[in-house]
Amino acid sequence: MNFKAAIFDLDGTLVNSLEDLADAMNSVLARQGFPVHPISAYRYFVGRGIRNLVYNALPESSRNEENIAECYRLMMGAYSLNYLVKTRPYDGIIDLIDELKRRGVKLGVLSNKADEFTKNIVQTLLPDCFDEVLGFTTESLKKPNPAAALQISGSFGVDPEDVLYIGDSGVDMQTAQNAGMYGVGVLWGFRTEDELVSNGAKTILAHPLDLMKLF
Repeated sequence: MNFKAAIFDLDGTLVNSLEDLADAMNSVLARQGFPVHPISAYRYFVGRGIRNLVYNALPESSRNEENIAECYRLMMGAYSLNYLVKTRPYDGIIDLIDELKRRGVKLGVLSNKADEFTKNIVQTLLPDCFDEVLGFTTESLKKPNPAAALQISGSFGVDPEDVLYIGDSGVDMQTAQNAGMYGVGVLWGFRTEDELVSNGAKTILAHPLDLMKLF
């Protein structure tokens, strides 16, 4: 295998953002009179963008368009104030990025988090580490749609089969498959090994530096 580029998911892969997401969403739910959730529940609410997070966090009986739209508006405001309070890179991520850069591997980030938040988090916590950073801009292009992943590999001038796609969820592994990239699932994030494998992960990592075994 001769991988020339690596594209990373953000939340649950590069950074642990769960508490900031949970704190912001729970503040919105409480403000609107809805029940809040334990942080652990948010492992399964996140991954498909903030609008979908809002949908999952609302009680089933309250998931009408009016509530979703209002809670989404409030969530974007609340999260904009706290998205860098507790969010930090996972142990070993900076060492991994440094080693990949040393070897000349092209590096990208692709997230279903809003593009502004994605870029700000990466630039603040992992500055000058990545060649391309893309977040959510258009519903139809959200992962597992492979278009943005292919856009990144194209900007690198690297064929998809020479790209690693690294993530912590089934959506990430589906994105890798849809793009014709090599899907790598990580166990330090938000989801389970079973979910990763059942969605096509070709390799499972227990620690970030384990990725170097593929080079």
